[in-house]
Amino acid sequence: MSTPRFLTLPGTVRSRRLATGRGRFAVLQSAPPVGGPALGTALLVPGFTGSKEDFIALVEPLARRGFHTVALDQRGQYETPGPDDPAAYTRDALVDDLLAVADTVAPGERIHLVGHSFGGLVCRSVALRVPERLASLTLMSTGPAAISPDETTRLLLLEEVLPLLTRQEVWEAMQAVEIEAGLLPPTDPVIAEFLHGRWLGNTPAGLLGMAEQLRTEPDRVAELAAVVAAGLPALVISGVEDYAWPLPWQADMATRLGVRHLVIPDAFHSPNVESPATTAAALAEFWTTTPKTTTTTDATANVSADRV
Repeated sequence: MSTPRFLTLPGTVRSRRLATGRGRFAVLQSAPPVGGPALGTALLVPGFTGSKEDFIALVEPLARRGFHTVALDQRGQYETPGPDDPAAYTRDALVDDLLAVADTVAPGERIHLVGHSFGGLVCRSVALRVPERLASLTLMSTGPAAISPDETTRLLLLEEVLPLLTRQEVWEAMQAVEIEAGLLPPTDPVIAEFLHGRWLGNTPAGLLGMAEQLRTEPDRVAELAAVVAAGLPALVISGVEDYAWPLPWQADMATRLGVRHLVIPDAFHSPNVESPATTAAALAEFWTTTPKTTTTTDATANVSADRV
């Protein structure tokens, strides 16, 4: 889960409910400056228990660089409603949702797709189904297959208690476990209340469906490598350490895909939150240059934060 460091919307960012052929989705949206270059559309997809606010620090910097940028709550996440039917959260259904959003914000246009954590697995599935719909694919803090064993254990526990307890009771239990482990809640009461409200906004059926996918995801790197070899530009971004998918897993995934692995300094599982200026610059540079198909692994991101 990412913890945004601020919630006040930057000047050009708008919060709205986007009507699509698959229902309404809560989004944060920012357009390039009037009269400036319009270089494409980017769709930013959050991870498990995350939300569009995980990208609040990226949306405006990317728009200033010429990209119409949209971050969304997936079906059943925070402010996007979802049904209580677990069948509504299959991978195919989540892919259909992203394509419906893309068709609404960028009809007929190839989009830059960025997936964080679980969102990366969904975005990978989009690329495997309709690679021709994408201008590029960025996998951020995500891995080649199921999540790490420690996280799998936590997911199984969550799946066990969600049908038995209220979301509030689960929240209180999770907070107690984190405090016992030395992980204190945010000191900013606004951020703390947001995290609480976001958790309560998640649909239990969605949490269960996404949790199961996280711990059972097959390795589809070879399939994606074939799509990349056929011409889809792709990038793997991570922090310097990751609890969900260990860094060596992500580096190996990039090697197998034949794409660049970019490590963002001073970031961990959420470069979008922990180092947003450098991450925004890296994304904009990737989208505006011709990606190399040879594999390189960077010790640090070769971008400067003052470029955004």
